Amino acid sequence: MLASIFGMAGPELTADERALFRDADAAGYILFRRNCVDQAQLLRLTDDLRELSGRDDVPILIDQEGGRVARMRPPEWPAFPTGEAFARLYQAAPSSAIEAARSNARALALTLRACGINVNCLPLLDVRQEGADDIIGDRSLGSEPMQVAALGRATLDGMASAGVVGVIKHIPGHGRALVDSHKELPVVTASAEELETDLAPFERLRGAPMGMMAHVVYTAWDAEHPSSMSPTVIEDIVRGRIGFDGWLMSDDLGMEALSGTAAERAAGVVAAGCDVALHCNGDFAEMVAIAETAPAMSAEGEARLARAMAGARIDDDGMDFAAAVEKRDALLALA
Repeated sequence: MLASIFGMAGPELTADERALFRDADAAGYILFRRNCVDQAQLLRLTDDLRELSGRDDVPILIDQEGGRVARMRPPEWPAFPTGEAFARLYQAAPSSAIEAARSNARALALTLRACGINVNCLPLLDVRQEGADDIIGDRSLGSEPMQVAALGRATLDGMASAGVVGVIKHIPGHGRALVDSHKELPVVTASAEELETDLAPFERLRGAPMGMMAHVVYTAWDAEHPSSMSPTVIEDIVRGRIGFDGWLMSDDLGMEALSGTAAERAAGVVAAGCDVALHCNGDFAEMVAIAETAPAMSAEGEARLARAMAGARIDDDGMDFAAAVEKRDALLALA
C-alpha cells in the first residue's frame, strides 16, 4: 500500500486515473468541491474508488467542516455551522454546546455516509489566539483548551455514531500562526511553556483514530523544519509528549508552506514520521511521480489505519438527520 492519499481532477475518474489508482494502491483518496456535483454522482465516484482499491473500508476523505470550509455545498447539500457557533454556546451553557456539537456531527456524518464518504477532516483542535492569521479564525472551537477538547470529543463521537472517522487537526496546533500556511510557511516563536496551551486539546484527544500535521515551524522544538517534516516534532512531541498513536497524515502537500517537488515533499513527510502523505490537487503528473518514488506504508502505519477504520460503527438506533438538525438548532438558539 502506497504511503499517499490522492485527489482526482473532476467528478468522474479519467481512464488514466483509473489505471494509476489500480496500480499504485494508494492508502486512500480525498474529495474536493471539483469532485462533488450531486449525491448520485458522488456515490458513483466513491463506489469506483472502493472497487479500484479492492478495499471496502478504503478511507475516502473530505474536508466538510461547516462554514467557509465545505466541499459539498447548497443547494445540493445542507450548510453546517462554523466551530465558532458551538464556542459561543459553550460560554453560556457548556453541556448544551457539547450536545449541539455531537448532534451536528451526527447530521454531518449521515450526509457524508449517504455519499459513500467515510472520513471527515474534523475536528479542528487549534486553540484560537488573538492576533493570529484568520486561516483558523471562526473554524476554531474556542480559545480555551479544555473547551476545544470537549467540543472536539463530541464531534468525534457524533461522526463515529454515523460511521464516519474523524481526523484531529492541525497537530501540534495552528492557532498561533501569523500567516496562512496555504500561502507561506508560518514560523511560531512561542516558548515550549507557551505551547503547552496548544498541545492540551491534542493530549486530551490523543486516542483519536486519525490526525493531520500542520505545516508550521515551531522554533521551540525545531527551528529548521516545518512540523510535518520534522522527525523531532513527530517523534518527541506528537508521538511522545502528546501520546498520539493514531494514523498520522501530513496536511496538503500542495500548500506553499513547503518547498520542493510534490514527490520530494511526499518523501519528506513520510521520512519524518507521517504514516501517509496527503496530495490533494489531482495533478496527474505529480501523482505519477509520487507513485514512482514514495515508499510503501510501514507495517505500523497499516496497523494504525486498520484500527482507525474499524473504530466507526453506525448506530442505527441514533437520531436521523432531521432529528439531529432539529436538536442542534434548538440548542444553538440558546446562545
